[in-house]
Formats: sequence, structure tokens, C-alpha cells
Amino acid sequence: MAEEKNVVSINGEEYNFLEDFDDKQRYIVEQCRDLQTKRQKAQFEVDQLTGALDFFTKALIESVSDGSKEETDAAVG
Repeated sequence: MAEEKNVVSINGEEYNFLEDFDDKQRYIVEQCRDLQTKRQKAQFEVDQLTGALDFFTKALIESVSDGSKEETDAAVG
């Protein structure tokens, strides 16, 4: 597993992180890795927020629909 982290693939070519890159290139790779992790975390949070928003939107629609039905039933009865 540790060896996999040392391999960086760019345009179909594999590079050894420790042997093939200089300090600046290793820094850029670490930046990219960190940004990928942050993007994955942000997407995870967006998925949670989307699910919660869908739930509450559905609850609101149902409550309005139920309320309209009750008002109509009361007016008719």
C-alpha cells in the first residue's frame, strides 16, 4: 500500500514520487492529493445536504397538501 502512494501516474506514465520528482514536484503532488481529499469530503457533505433538503422539501409539500385537503374537507363538511 505504501508503495502505491509512491507511484504517481501522469498522462499514462508512472513516476516514483520519491525518486523521480524534485522537492517542488513533490510539493505539488501533495497539494493535489490534499485537494482531492477535500473535494471528496465536500462531495460527501453535498450528498448529505441534498438528502436532507429533499427530505424537508418533501415534508413541506406533504404538509401543505395535507393542510389543503383538511381545509377542503372542513369547507365541504
